[in-house]
Amino acid sequence: MSRPGGRSLRIVIAGAGAIGCFCGGLWAAAGHSVTLLGRGRILGPIAQRGLRLTDYAGLDQRVEARQLRCSEDPAVLAEADLVVVAVKSNGTAAMGQLIAQYAPPNAPVLSFQNGVTNVDLLRQMLPGRDLRAAMVPFNVVPADPPEAAEGAAVLPGYHRASSGEILIAEGSGHWARFLTAPGLPVGETPDITGVQWGKLLINLNNALNALSGLPLKTQLQSRAWRRLMADQMSEALRVMRAAGLRPVSTTPLPAWTIPHILRLPNWAFTRIAAQMLTIDPAARSSMAQDLLQGRITEVDALQGEIQRLGLAHGVATPVCDVVIQLIRQAEMKKTGLPKLQPGQI
Repeated sequence: MSRPGGRSLRIVIAGAGAIGCFCGGLWAAAGHSVTLLGRGRILGPIAQRGLRLTDYAGLDQRVEARQLRCSEDPAVLAEADLVVVAVKSNGTAAMGQLIAQYAPPNAPVLSFQNGVTNVDLLRQMLPGRDLRAAMVPFNVVPADPPEAAEGAAVLPGYHRASSGEILIAEGSGHWARFLTAPGLPVGETPDITGVQWGKLLINLNNALNALSGLPLKTQLQSRAWRRLMADQMSEALRVMRAAGLRPVSTTPLPAWTIPHILRLPNWAFTRIAAQMLTIDPAARSSMAQDLLQGRITEVDALQGEIQRLGLAHGVATPVCDVVIQLIRQAEMKKTGLPKLQPGQI
């Protein structure tokens, strides 16, 4: 097995969608040997023309096709020094089976997934492996291709619309150091469980953003939407306290203060929570992207987790209950974003 320390890693992105292609592309640009394992409709254009990665802060990284390997064959997992799982939560079990079948037993596995239960499922399926949770704080969306000269090939692109450092669970191997690349900081944390619950609190807005039909920044600038976000977050915090969970904030603000700050008048919110507004004006949540594409969302791994905990500990979750119902209706209708008002939720 190739090991870091001046030598490149063989990284397989297991389930290369927006996050996987963005991170994998930056790792490839940094000199690692990266294989994107995923669907041909996503990877075919990348294999032919390469990849363009941009972000809100001015990043513009082009990755040539020869710098990446794209495959639909899970047998490529056999060549991995490191496996990064980036499938949606509903694909975790199937990917776990493929990793168990093909990946070397001594290849560490990192879960770059939303929610808090994916690692537990992978751990059941991959006993004895170095398996760690990670928290990806930013969202990545397919980029609208820039205008190209007549006859020029347009590169497939992904755009990071918000900020933050990826965190992985502490362990042997110094993987955070070796995965840090230009434009992609990676750190380690001794409390990845708390960090994951803190990220889940923030990710609860994915569904509200999808239901609103608004860009994230526009939604955050609306006090009515922020109040609903605060109500949902307060509900989740009550459930977490009943379950004995201690969420670690993924922002400079302690988790318990965020609902109070969300409820502030616009002038005060803008001053205190400037970092929350460090996002592209056009950015939407991943759940909004799912509804726009007619895909099943991850609401069960987010609001559904709060709902299940609430039932287990006798805490009502009326906001999450309604949000789940509305997202399920939108999934069934397949008509895009509902464009609801806060009062309708």
